[in-house]
Amino acid sequence: MFEWIVANGWVFWLVLFLVLAVIEMMSLDLFFLMLSIGALGGVATALIGGEFWLQTVVFCVLSLLLIFMLRPVALRHLRKAPESHRTNIDRLIGEEALVLEPTSRLMGSAKIGGEVWTARAESGAPLQPGTYGSVVRIEGATAYLAPRDTH
Repeated sequence: MFEWIVANGWVFWLVLFLVLAVIEMMSLDLFFLMLSIGALGGVATALIGGEFWLQTVVFCVLSLLLIFMLRPVALRHLRKAPESHRTNIDRLIGEEALVLEPTSRLMGSAKIGGEVWTARAESGAPLQPGTYGSVVRIEGATAYLAPRDTH
């Protein structure tokens, strides 16, 4: 089996590339993407006639370079979205919330963006029904509110 892999290294590296690319599609953290690009380096080395040990070295060096040099830059650019492009719960931070039930540090509910959320008061002061609060943070399915002037 090992002899076949050595003789057909490009197939091994291509299969490894595909497996790593599928794992990257599931994880979306850019780590396996860097490894899969390293595997493409192994494919290229195999196709130009490099020995299997050289293919392995190219895979390792290229993968490590990409992980430590390109991945941090790519992650920084992905996380640098402007405020208008915030998604999901990030978009709710700072939004106005209508308090539906008395909201304390232990219990309550509020309407945020047309949806009813479990809510807690961020400070010790409870919020009364009919008043408005501002979403300070969200943990799980609970919004933490700070008092805001009535509209």
